Amino acid sequence: MRTDLIRKTALTAAGLAFTGGAIAAPITAAYAADAKPTTQTQSDRKPSGERQLGVRYEAQPNFYYCGPAATRNALSVQGKNINVDDMAKEMGTTEAGTNSINDITPVLNKETGKADAYHSVEISKPDADATQTDKLRADVVKTVDDGRAVVANIAGTSTDTDGAIHSFEGGHYISVVGYRDGGNVVKIADSADPNQASYEVTAEHLADWIATRGYATS
Repeated sequence: MRTDLIRKTALTAAGLAFTGGAIAAPITAAYAADAKPTTQTQSDRKPSGERQLGVRYEAQPNFYYCGPAATRNALSVQGKNINVDDMAKEMGTTEAGTNSINDITPVLNKETGKADAYHSVEISKPDADATQTDKLRADVVKTVDDGRAVVANIAGTSTDTDGAIHSFEGGHYISVVGYRDGGNVVKIADSADPNQASYEVTAEHLADWIATRGYATS
């Protein structure tokens, strides 16, 4: 089942831009995205502006844990395995979801062990402009090169590079765990469905997906 949380498009730059969300997902055991070994956490440096982090992927255990699950998957690239129930308590997650990326950033900093490892960035407009897209692209490259994953709060529908549609009208959280083509294409780890655990979207599509909300980055 799904929640029918209403996407708030008239959000303020002061905070409502980070409104959270929850989506339906099956209860599953841990699943290795891209068939990577579950113990792999090292970064894979590739040619031509590519890099991908090893994820110990886990699907979210219920329809409203996308925030804690995305954070857990993001932290797994650093070799950490944090209990999602503990993180949900820290984030104030309820059946309405996790309210804001600002509730996730402090948890990322705490578990990374550095108070300034992450900060929140908002895209307050209904559609990302070129400057915001360029910043997101640069933030993904920097964060992944630092050996960390970006956590993004998204809403709406987007199409991946294989043409598959991913729709989260009520809001959702995902992890960005790699990039190629100098950051023009980014790799997503998505806790919603282990059958679509990993896919790629363009930086432009991701920026528009984040629009009115925000993301946590180095």
